[in-house]
Amino acid sequence: MKLQALAWTVAFALACAGPLKAAELLGPGVISTGLQETTAAFSPDGQTLYFLRSDFAETDDTILVSHRQGKSWSTPEVASFSGQWHDSEPTFTPDGKRLYFVSNRPVRPGGASLVVEMHGQHFPGTNLWYVERQADGRWGEPNHVDGALNDGAMLYNPSVAANGDIYFSAHRPDSGNSYQIYVVHPAGSGYSNPQRVELGDISHNRMDPCIDPRGRFLLFAGDEGDSLGSADIYIAFRQADGSWSKPEHLGGDVNTKSLENAPTLGPTFGELYVSSNRQEDVHFPKRRDTVATLQQRLSGPLNGSRNIWRVDISSVLRTHGIND
Repeated sequence: MKLQALAWTVAFALACAGPLKAAELLGPGVISTGLQETTAAFSPDGQTLYFLRSDFAETDDTILVSHRQGKSWSTPEVASFSGQWHDSEPTFTPDGKRLYFVSNRPVRPGGASLVVEMHGQHFPGTNLWYVERQADGRWGEPNHVDGALNDGAMLYNPSVAANGDIYFSAHRPDSGNSYQIYVVHPAGSGYSNPQRVELGDISHNRMDPCIDPRGRFLLFAGDEGDSLGSADIYIAFRQADGSWSKPEHLGGDVNTKSLENAPTLGPTFGELYVSSNRQEDVHFPKRRDTVATLQQRLSGPLNGSRNIWRVDISSVLRTHGIND
């Protein structure tokens, strides 16, 4: 089949695939609250969840952990390795033996916390760290990941493939004016120099990569020119020659006019979690509020804070020949 005909076939199939299933708020009132929650990281068995909670200004980021209890989630607790520094964006390795995250904590004991400057603004810097599962099931002490990937101290949202490749977003000398997605490969006892993932015009901002464990597709947040809001979720597929397809805007209930970012995969096929600040619609005249009802609504998950939402992209994956 000629490439042009194949492209039309795929486009027609996507159009006929039907809408994705409606988004579901993850753990309303427990996981998703009136604060900011992003970056869902599930253990391989789906029974443990690590995620980020912060204030609206995102000046105080902490990694929390919760455990599945039937159809609900336990009250979150601060992760054993977090709570003192600006820690964020946890992600498991596919085998569950390591959990990576980014932090402004000192690279060496007794050193200063990381601070970076961009466009005249100072904010916490980030380096890549990981904790490793010990024989008793607990996490060990955090380990700093040395190498060029941490140059500039602006590394965000790591995502690890089964072969050990680490994808992340960063602002580096070859990023242009925007953030781009990079990958490093295991090399000896460390990692290769970062390589920018070629996804098209670098004037487009690309953040928060989420790699399929087998490397068949890549999800990220950004605006490829057709975003419904300030950032949406896109997907690109690995081609036969190893390159990436043109990013596709995900339909259904994945993207809205609100901000969507931090895509992560769940433990079952097609299960995708995204962060979004989508709100409940308010229609006027509204039912008259009391102080109590107003306080309840404005402090709840749909008050404009970012929360974690579950969506289903299995139909898109199947359209591209991915069934597991």
